[in-house]
Amino acid sequence: MSASTSTKPTRDVGTRSSRSSAARKEARTAWLMSSPALLLLLLFLGIPIALTFVLSFTNARLISPNPPEFIGLSNFIRAFSADPTFVRSLTNTAFFALVVVPCQSGLALALAILVNQKVKGVTAFRTMIFMPVVTSMVVVSILWSFFYEDDGLFNSMLNTLTGGGWTAVAWLNNPGTAMPAIIVLSIWQAVGLHMIIWLSGLQGIDPALYEAAALDGVNGWQRFRYVTWPGLHSTMVFILVTITIAALGLFVQVDVMTSGGPQDATSTLVYHAVRKGYREQDMGYGSAISLIFFIAVLAISLIQRRLTREDD
Repeated sequence: MSASTSTKPTRDVGTRSSRSSAARKEARTAWLMSSPALLLLLLFLGIPIALTFVLSFTNARLISPNPPEFIGLSNFIRAFSADPTFVRSLTNTAFFALVVVPCQSGLALALAILVNQKVKGVTAFRTMIFMPVVTSMVVVSILWSFFYEDDGLFNSMLNTLTGGGWTAVAWLNNPGTAMPAIIVLSIWQAVGLHMIIWLSGLQGIDPALYEAAALDGVNGWQRFRYVTWPGLHSTMVFILVTITIAALGLFVQVDVMTSGGPQDATSTLVYHAVRKGYREQDMGYGSAISLIFFIAVLAISLIQRRLTREDD
């Protein structure tokens, strides 16, 4: 009896030791397998972020015989008090996001509900809507630049529809129409991606809920409000965050189509940071703008997440 009792703790200790050894071996293997990805993240994400933070407090320039000097918050003060283009870029970025986020997410949801129907030809319709997503934004921007010309597709189409009474509009050369033109392009290009995400959320809702709603005699709006929309909460949070981040990071369309003009009507925070940092070689000030952009995106994302979280 005593011998049996004495060997049991020994077995337990041996079992725990072997499990601990196996766990350490598994952890080492995991770190080894993930090390290439971690190294790339460090090189292309961690180090640039650290350099941006450091350079934003200096007067560093790309090509200068003088070494960078610490100037404190001067770059940030300059942005908000002595750089009207920065303020205009901030306003343009906010306007773009405020329009694109609800319009693109709402249109994508409507298209997702439409293509979720079991009708003939719906697969081809999904493909056509999704095609712009897999096309390079540079290519799309160049193509739409031709559409927006005085003798381009849109003016020609409007002229035909009005029987020759339409006066050609220089969409990208007019401060009042340049940003709306980019907004239309951006929504058209990305709506297919978010349609697919909404569609995956719709198809994840239990059909039994719709059957129960039908038995209760609810109408279409009530079915959407009390069954579909609550079932799409997680999808909605993901879409809002991703669209907002993408909208705040607007750059390619502006760089290709308008170069921030006319009269800074389409300049954005990211474009202004690139222009100052690389084209004008003012790396310190460009880094400060990038840091402001990072803090703004982080704050907006956290606020969105808090406002859209589900109550316990």
